[in-house]
Amino acid sequence: MVVLLAAKELEDHRKKRCPRSKLDRLCIPQNHVLGHIMLMRDYSTEKNVEDKDLVESLENSVNFWTDYTKVQYHSQSLYEMNGSWTDFEKFDNFGTARKVVSEWSQMEEMNERLRFFVEECDHIQGVQFIVDDSGGFSSVAAQFLETIADDYTNTPVLLYCVRDPVTHGSVRNQRETITRSLHDAVSFSKLSSFCSLMVPIGLPTLSQSYLSSFLSIQDAKPFHSSAISAAAIHTITVPFRLQNAGPASNLAHSSGNIDIRELAHIISDQGRQNKVTALDLAMPAPSLKDGNDLWNIKSLHSLTPEISDEEEDPYSVESLVVHGVLRAGGQRASISQVKDSVCAGYERRATKPKFSHLSVSPCPLPIPLPFPSFFRSNIGRHGEIAGSNSEGTPLKGSLDVESIPMAARLRSSNAVLPFIERRSLSLQRLGVARGALGTQILRDWGFGKEEIEDMGEHLSKMVRAFHPDDGLTSDSDYD
Repeated sequence: MVVLLAAKELEDHRKKRCPRSKLDRLCIPQNHVLGHIMLMRDYSTEKNVEDKDLVESLENSVNFWTDYTKVQYHSQSLYEMNGSWTDFEKFDNFGTARKVVSEWSQMEEMNERLRFFVEECDHIQGVQFIVDDSGGFSSVAAQFLETIADDYTNTPVLLYCVRDPVTHGSVRNQRETITRSLHDAVSFSKLSSFCSLMVPIGLPTLSQSYLSSFLSIQDAKPFHSSAISAAAIHTITVPFRLQNAGPASNLAHSSGNIDIRELAHIISDQGRQNKVTALDLAMPAPSLKDGNDLWNIKSLHSLTPEISDEEEDPYSVESLVVHGVLRAGGQRASISQVKDSVCAGYERRATKPKFSHLSVSPCPLPIPLPFPSFFRSNIGRHGEIAGSNSEGTPLKGSLDVESIPMAARLRSSNAVLPFIERRSLSLQRLGVARGALGTQILRDWGFGKEEIEDMGEHLSKMVRAFHPDDGLTSDSDYD
């Protein structure tokens, strides 16, 4: 829901700064590519528009997520925040947005939208909350999350803080550097206070990450980076959609279903009381090797920025999801084959995690028509990795790749400590210390001395969680 808060601004921004693209002319109003798939097919038939033309338009002309979403939204799902977009470029930090939010009388209307869907539920598994926390919407999200925490006290909240590579751009002067550091610290402190589990997503560059071996990603295109984030979130939430395995269930269909509350308990309540997790991804996931060789766990690489590469943490807790993995010959691997291979891989690790949960499904990630054409030539139709990439060969898209196997892991370990420490130190050095350079900025944002100290203490407490008490043990448990 929070992602949709930006819809009105994005549309206005697009109309003001971007000329109408071929894609706009091709597609139905209100959903710029494939809002309703049947209507889109009829419309495309009338206009003699081929799938390849749509894919080309997506790759060359898309600027915003509304250009390629194909979801049919309920009328209660969308909410326009009016009266705050006179200068959107200034809506880029927690403090500026906080002033706007404090003046809104619209927060209750937003809560009513959420309440509408909650009342339709027989049981609330939890709330999944996605926000771009690089700018002012982190302040909007913090207030909304606080309301959710007050109204739905025992409901777990899984928070994804997703950033585009473009948001990691360089700053121009010292004040901007201080403002950006304080924004990251304050945003992190506030958002982490009102969630059960927090997943930061968004590397400074995807084009130079491990993904570049299989995907040709352009950092300047939100179309590309959002596809990676969406695929990762889809994969890590697969266990929420698996059916309960009863005594008479067919285990060939899936294994390891859990809900949001159970995931939060696994990750944040085992040993350390840490709610910040790294998200690791393999896209596509490697095939199982022949014989008794292990599935390559090292193919997982982090999408979480500013973390350590250190894997050796005896107190780490992990939740691994693998779906649609292939065998060496290209056939779909069975649930038992995947479980045996992954568990054998864990057993051979030099330092085992304290606890690890595994969820497996044979269903791969389907590649929809509105998906980037960034697959390299060594990726097959079903996501199999065929040797090395040949330079100069055309990239593949949704017309060439039908599905891909995926693996993703949420990991609570000391790898995320640098991410937390940086924000804690920034607030202490720039906002709390005597004569700090950022004190006036925080005051301009409406924060008093006591509130600043409370935020600093909250972050310090999160850092202290990584210094285990003598009572903690490193015995490893597997589920």
